[in-house]
Amino acid sequence: MFDFVATLLFPKRCIRCRKSGEYICDNCFATISFLQYQLCGVCQKGSIDGLTHPKCRTKYGIDGIISSIAYKGIVKKLLYQFKYKPYLSDLKLILGKLLFEGIIQQESFENYISDKNVWITSVPLHKTRERRRGYNQSELLAKELSLSLKIPYHSVLTRDKQTKPQFELKKEERIKNILGAFSVNPKFQKKIKGKKILLVDDITTTGATIRECGKILKKGGASKVLGITLAHEG
Repeated sequence: MFDFVATLLFPKRCIRCRKSGEYICDNCFATISFLQYQLCGVCQKGSIDGLTHPKCRTKYGIDGIISSIAYKGIVKKLLYQFKYKPYLSDLKLILGKLLFEGIIQQESFENYISDKNVWITSVPLHKTRERRRGYNQSELLAKELSLSLKIPYHSVLTRDKQTKPQFELKKEERIKNILGAFSVNPKFQKKIKGKKILLVDDITTTGATIRECGKILKKGGASKVLGITLAHEG
């Protein structure tokens, strides 16, 4: 009943062309570009299926980053509405499907999830920012992916300090900004040992946030960490 009334009072319109009916109409959906290539999450050069180049690998380094779609056009508008006012949290359904459809096309991803020792988690928000927004957009995406893949979701990471938004900073500043910002949730400190983790975020640009979270997860005992993002900006 609530959804019915909300639809009457605030009818859905395509975020790009304003056509009524859905947040994205068929014509505008056709403009979304699924990524045909992936990059190494460390050096940002081309990589097969987004896996980290052998020469870029370190003990606590990320094992790869896979992004689903290009951060341009209507995708920018969708993610803006998802993260900022009016905070359209139900966009998680559309964006979750886009995330799923993009990553399952990567052979390395299929190999990664071939056993049962896999968990899904997300890049956490600081409590202050999450209270202001009402939700963590990366967590919503991760939970949608969890449902699609039938892989359990757990809030493995916590954000211990409030940082500046990464998009406001240069590459070097981004690395310093999130240094020491994350830790493993005490509930899972003993449980993630040997786990393969799918680490979900909404957007990647330089990969600094994903790499920092991956480092914390591996230091906490995870055997592998694969970053999964909806969009890549580049």
